[in-house]
Formats: sequence, C-alpha cells, structure tokens
Amino acid sequence: MIQRLAYAFSFFILSSPAAMDSVVAGQNWPQWRGPDLCGRSDSTNLPETWSETENVLWKTPMPSWAGSTPVIWGDHIFLTSPSSAEEGEPGGEIGRKLKSMPVNVSEPGGKDVLLVCINTQDGAIRWQRKLGGGNRFYAKHNMASPSPVTDGRHVWAVTGTGLVKAYDFDGKRIWTRDLQKDYGEFGLYWGYASSPLLYKDKLIVEVLHGSTNENPSYLAAFDKATGKTIWKVERKTDAVAECPDAYTTPTVLRGKKRDLLVVSGADYVTAHDPKNGTEVWRAGGLNPEKQKNYRVCGSPTVVGDTVVATSRERPIVAIRAGGRGDVTEKRTAWTYDGRKGPDVPSAATDGNYLYLIHDNGFATCLNVESGKEVWEPKRIEHGPYSASPLAADGKVYITNEDATTTVLAAGPEFKVLHVNRLEGGYTLSSFAVSGKRLYLRTANALYCIGAK
Repeated sequence: MIQRLAYAFSFFILSSPAAMDSVVAGQNWPQWRGPDLCGRSDSTNLPETWSETENVLWKTPMPSWAGSTPVIWGDHIFLTSPSSAEEGEPGGEIGRKLKSMPVNVSEPGGKDVLLVCINTQDGAIRWQRKLGGGNRFYAKHNMASPSPVTDGRHVWAVTGTGLVKAYDFDGKRIWTRDLQKDYGEFGLYWGYASSPLLYKDKLIVEVLHGSTNENPSYLAAFDKATGKTIWKVERKTDAVAECPDAYTTPTVLRGKKRDLLVVSGADYVTAHDPKNGTEVWRAGGLNPEKQKNYRVCGSPTVVGDTVVATSRERPIVAIRAGGRGDVTEKRTAWTYDGRKGPDVPSAATDGNYLYLIHDNGFATCLNVESGKEVWEPKRIEHGPYSASPLAADGKVYITNEDATTTVLAAGPEFKVLHVNRLEGGYTLSSFAVSGKRLYLRTANALYCIGAK
C-alpha cells in the first residue's frame, strides 16, 4: 500500500501542470492536434520545402500503415501501428492504393496493434510493445487509428478494439483497461477511432456509437496513474441510423472560473464538468435536416471562448461559452453553410482565422469571430484529404492522401507558397511539430523534415 501511494505521488509530481509548463515552447506535441488541441504550433523557422532528397533529416520505416498521428515529448516520439502483415489482402480504396505503391510492407497490416517509441535525434526505434490483437480493416481505418497522448513521463494509448494502456518512457506497462469488456461492445459502423484526451490527472475517453447496436454512448475518466475509473456518464442523443457514431476527439474549453470538456458528434456539441462528467450545456445544429448519415469525423476546435464544430461538410457551427441546458438558440454565434466544408479533416486555427480543407481539395478561410469567408473555397492539389491542416509559423500546411503538402500563407490573402511531394507516399496522418522540425507519417515511413 505504501509503495502504491509513493508511486502515485511521484507520478503526480513528475507530470503535474507546473512540470509541464517548464518545457520549451514549441518543443512538445503531446496529443492529437497539438498542445492547444487545435492544429496550431508556436514553433518558428519551420521548413517550407522538402522532397525525398531535400530537408529530410531521417526516415524510419513503419511496420504498417495507420491514420494515427505521432506525439512527441523531448527526444521521444510515440505512435501506434499495426504489426507487419502476415496474411490477408487489403480491401477497399486503401487496398488499391497500397497495392500500386512501392511501400515497405506488402499488405496494410498484421493482426496486432503496436505502440512504437522512436528517438527524435536519429529516428532509431527505442522500443515497441504489443497493445493487443484483433486488428481489423475498415477501408481507410484500422485498429491503430487513435493517437496516443503523453505528459512527459508516461504515455497512454487506446486501440480500436477498446484496450487502454499506460506505459512509462522505458516501455514498462503500468496499467490496462478494456472498454468493451467493462462497458459493452462498440457499435460504430466504421469501427472505433477516437483519440484519448489527457486533462490534469484524468485520461478522458469518449465512445459515441449506436448505429450497429443499442449500447449507450458515454464519456469516461480514468485516473492516469492507476487506470481506476473516476467517473463515467452516458452521453445521450436522439440521433438515428448512422448519426450516433462519431470519430471525434474531446477538447478543452478553458474558462476563468472553470474548464469544460467539449465533445462533438451524434447531432450535438456538449460541454461537461471534468470533475464528474456532468453535462453542463449542449447545442444542436450539426444535423439540422436530421439526415441519417451524419456521422461526424472532424474534432471540435476551441478558439478563446468559442467552440467551432464541423459536421459532414455542412454546416459548421460556432457556440459561445456560457449557459446551461440547451443553449442552441442563445449561444450559437454563427453557422457556416458553405458546400466545401470538411468531412474527415478537422479544422485548424491560428487564433484569428479558421482553416478548412474539403476532402476533394478545396481550402477555405473563415473569420473565427464572425464565421464569414475571408477567402472562398480555393482549389489546391486534388484530394482525397484525410489529414487535418496545421497552422504554424505564419503558414498553413495541408497534406493529401498522396503525401503531397500544399503550404499556404496564413492570413487574409490566399497564396500558395510551395507544393511538396514525397514519392510513393500515402498518408492519412496529420503533422506533428517539435522545435524546428515537422513529422509526417506515411504508409511506409515516419519522416523527420527540417533544414539540414
């Protein structure tokens, strides 16, 4: 008992907010969509041009493809991946792409899901651990889609099969949970893909589902040190058919008096008290015509006191913080109904502007405050696009599934600065940033991009 208390105390000290605040700005990318959870980095002097032979500092082969994004702390990179393929043939669109490309694996993944730790300095693999088996394929999605999260001492990973595991930086497993065993089978048409959120001493996991079974959706908080359930609440919805399903990741709305956890999907945006999970407010508008196929993929974005939530291309809804209960009428700040909004990619922001990418390759910039178009949808490289944009260093980086990245000037003028291609690449993953380097995961490798 004494040892357990001592461990929990040391865990708290080493990973407390005070310790986290001491890191160099722009050095760490601890979770999906970065430190601010909005696809923004304060790093400067980032590379604008690269190719297979230019500004690639190192390139590490991956066991297989996955849509998860790397997370970074100091000289450690963590990412999830299926094991190398052992049997079976790829199916659907990604199968056709992979078969026609010179990737380092012959098939899109093996039976197991791995957590891989890589050295930022040279790309060497420090260690890898088996998270679990049961890898399955859903066209562009497998059981390694959720991105891990780290606090600088430990790393947490969730698989599409519902396993939740904590490790230290040496690869020692700390605890394990099984969401499906504890709370019932997943009921998502396209499989589970939400990334966890780390909030203070809690690991937050959302499960929004219901298209293939009647199990209730929920939001759960686990003690990050022990894995013990702190709270679990049902996340209610009247969404029907495929609409209860969501592949989003929660975010944090920070306030002067208290913070709120924000969840988007199943026709609503909801805000929850992180102490006990209680729903504080909810707003509708994501599916105004109550269509039956409005599952949500893009995660919500918080800018100041405003939550911006995407849906299935349209509409995009902005909600001002405040209020209780149903705040749809009183707190909806604006709605954007353009036909070139994103489906799969999440929005990115630099604090003033919201950058969107339509899956077919149209970039749009909105004013965060008013929701009005700063520049209307502009054609860039053709899609499809699954990765989310990155706003950093006065630029916007947008990558399509062929690993071609268009670099735009951030701000009110639409301007293409560069178009960068990686030969034989295929990616579903978004950029991670650390210092002056960009990290991009393709089907066959993790690239470290920076000035040589």
